[in-house]
Amino acid sequence: MTKVRQTTDNDFPLVDRRGRSATVLRILLLALVLVAAAVAFVYFKDSLENEIVLGILGVLAMLGIFFLVSSVIGFIEVMPQSQSDGMARRFLSSHPDGTLITDTKGRLVYANATYCQMTGATRATDIQSLEQLLSRDRESTEALYRLINGLREGRDGYEEFRLLKPLSQSAAGQLGPRWFRLKARLLKEVNGQDLHVFQIADITAEREDQERFFRELQNAIDYLDHAPAGFFSAGRKGDIVYLNATLSEWLGIDLAQFSPGSLNVSDIVAGEGMALIESVQPHAGSNRTEMLDLDMRRVNGQSMPARLVHQVTAARDGAPGESRTLVLMRPKGQENAESSSAMRFTRFFNNTPMAIASLDGEGRILRTNAPFLKLFSGVVSRDDIENAVPFETVLHDNEKAKLAHAMSAAKDRQGDIPPFDSRHPKDEARHFRFYVNAVIDQNDEAPEEMAIVYAIEVTEQKALETQMAQTQKMNAVGTLAGGIAHDFNNVLTAILLSSDHLLLQARPADASFADLMEIKRNANRAAVLVRQLLAFSRKQTMRPAVLNLTDVIGDLRMLVDRLISGTNVKLEVDYGRDLWPVKTDLSQFEQVMINLCVNARDAMPDGGKIKVTTRNLLASDVAAFGKSELPAEDMVMVEVADTGTGIPPEIMDKIFEPFFTTKEVGKGTGLGLSMVYGIVKQSGGFIYPESEVGKGTAFRILLPRHVVEAVQSVPVAEGAEGQQAAQAVVAKPETKDEPLDLTGKSAVVLLVEDEEAVRRGGKRMLETRGYTVHEAGSGTEALEVMEELEGKVDIVVSDVVMPEMDGPSLLRELRKSYPDLKFIFVSGYAEDAFAKNLPADAKFGFLPKPFSLKQLAVAVREMLDGEN
Repeated sequence: MTKVRQTTDNDFPLVDRRGRSATVLRILLLALVLVAAAVAFVYFKDSLENEIVLGILGVLAMLGIFFLVSSVIGFIEVMPQSQSDGMARRFLSSHPDGTLITDTKGRLVYANATYCQMTGATRATDIQSLEQLLSRDRESTEALYRLINGLREGRDGYEEFRLLKPLSQSAAGQLGPRWFRLKARLLKEVNGQDLHVFQIADITAEREDQERFFRELQNAIDYLDHAPAGFFSAGRKGDIVYLNATLSEWLGIDLAQFSPGSLNVSDIVAGEGMALIESVQPHAGSNRTEMLDLDMRRVNGQSMPARLVHQVTAARDGAPGESRTLVLMRPKGQENAESSSAMRFTRFFNNTPMAIASLDGEGRILRTNAPFLKLFSGVVSRDDIENAVPFETVLHDNEKAKLAHAMSAAKDRQGDIPPFDSRHPKDEARHFRFYVNAVIDQNDEAPEEMAIVYAIEVTEQKALETQMAQTQKMNAVGTLAGGIAHDFNNVLTAILLSSDHLLLQARPADASFADLMEIKRNANRAAVLVRQLLAFSRKQTMRPAVLNLTDVIGDLRMLVDRLISGTNVKLEVDYGRDLWPVKTDLSQFEQVMINLCVNARDAMPDGGKIKVTTRNLLASDVAAFGKSELPAEDMVMVEVADTGTGIPPEIMDKIFEPFFTTKEVGKGTGLGLSMVYGIVKQSGGFIYPESEVGKGTAFRILLPRHVVEAVQSVPVAEGAEGQQAAQAVVAKPETKDEPLDLTGKSAVVLLVEDEEAVRRGGKRMLETRGYTVHEAGSGTEALEVMEELEGKVDIVVSDVVMPEMDGPSLLRELRKSYPDLKFIFVSGYAEDAFAKNLPADAKFGFLPKPFSLKQLAVAVREMLDGEN
């Protein structure tokens, strides 16, 4: 309670020792001037004339009259009054707080009447300093000490302390302990001197009011904590700032470990209940209260059925504000059967994983469950549903006719109504499927109910279907490209063998020699295109090796710099640290990087930047890409990004298709990215493009991390020997020590090839080298020839893909009777495309098509000279 102090005429300070040095100086100066004037008149009385003396006396008389009149009207003050006027002096003296002013040395300067009354002083000599008054109590002494130190450091402050007795022994009605508040601040005088101002007030009544309020608050909190209903309060973002003991006991929450904001409303609400809670949205600057039946989640994960009375406030701008929620739990065995069934149905209705809505005959929404509100949040709200919003609001504009057709069938009470799909009205990337069921038996509770609509989101299913369709299309195109390349390889092989044969018979001076060389050169150019087609179909020959991509890209940088020289394109490489090794074909990976960099250069006609980035990706980082086809394993990423024109979204799905190009006629074959796609896929990797028109494109290549295994001293696999033999075809000619003898030395060769031109050319070329050649057009014919020759064949050179019996089947049959027979496969497909169909111990050589006469002779000679 605030006590009003009555002001009396006795409210004046007992001590007011403020100095009047300026007034004394003025009086002394005036006296000195008068004495000097008198001395001057006495000293000069004989030398001055009477007229002059009278003139001076007249002037002095006028000055005296002016001074007297000015003093009367207050224009001049001989004895100026105190600096503070009467009102300020009376205010300070009658202030309800005791005020004491001292200098920096603690000497008393001023004490108002309230201070004297509090301390019991009746005369100036009775006034005690604060040090004397408070020295009897340790707490008050320490408080005063802290305040004085603060004043010396230039800081104001205040302290509150408790004394066992009043400051004055004669204080009436002030028995027992008292609380005081002591304030201290600095006061600057006009002359620059610092004064210490202390104000002390008795706050015992204020403290008693605070303690009484705190006890009432504690009682209210105790009542709320142990109420028979749960209660929690949440902030704007759903963070729980308070929950009572009853609710914490129901949910198993330890209040000792709970702190405001440590839990969110979503942590204690199970299922789709959050959709119901978030649907309660009041209008701007108002409150809204709704009753919700849902399940709450205990700490152990169990669900608890409850009824919530949920109140939400909204700010003036419409933003959601704080919420307060009362939680009611049904006592077992005491609920009404009808209300219990209704509550259970509501819980089941809101916890189903499918969005449900009931519609009237006009297609307006009558009722929905929580998953429906969650699925179409931002499109319809609780207010919209209460206002019977049309169901077509949640449909895309192009699909509304399907709803009308389904509702027409529902009005006709048909049993089987076909479902229909629709995109989200605001996000076309999301897809939904709607099932409409007619209501056959309307009841009195909802006589207008005509149909029940069930909705599920099929966005992921649609994405998988699109991905599967794209994969099937690419595989089909790849199969077609591989078949074309295989047949074309046979044609090119015949052309190369025939041109080599003619070149052997021609001399450089002949007129036809230049034409033959042009034929061979163009055949080799066509072979490059075939290799690109095989790369896309993933059937080209690969020589995988363990690579460090940091070294590979470092070696390629100089080549790429030359490719972009003369343009305003800059190359920047960001090498990942401690890059893991990968296993792929070095030359083909280099071709991938060159193609991507050249495409990036062409996409920046006005200049820009190509950035190549490499880094390791942990399995968790790979999973963050959100691609279902990516395995959960460590990978190495290579990104080639440019700042070019970008790729339009409508052609993004076609960029890897063979012969698709956006370049001008004659400037691109459309096989570059197709080859990149095939090489990456054949290496077991993945490639993902990202582009934004006007900002640039980025291709991310993900290759599996190669884990180096310990090398064991075991016999080399025969498939590996075949690879070594095939590699020897390329490696041995590089040896310059001595020329390789390519003569056949009457060795017997069985040439198996279904393409007659290739077979005829190969036979003729081998025979010119001194080989005895027998030919067969299929695997079955080859077995017959072997039987006729009684197995007297030194080596078999066979195609892989043939009618009746293919090359691998022929190898298996021949090895049954002739286990040491040497065998070479020739094919336009990759070696591993057919090697997986052979036994693990199969030994063979491999020669990729198209090949020249010399390559064929070297492969046969190397296989014959090699150890069996």
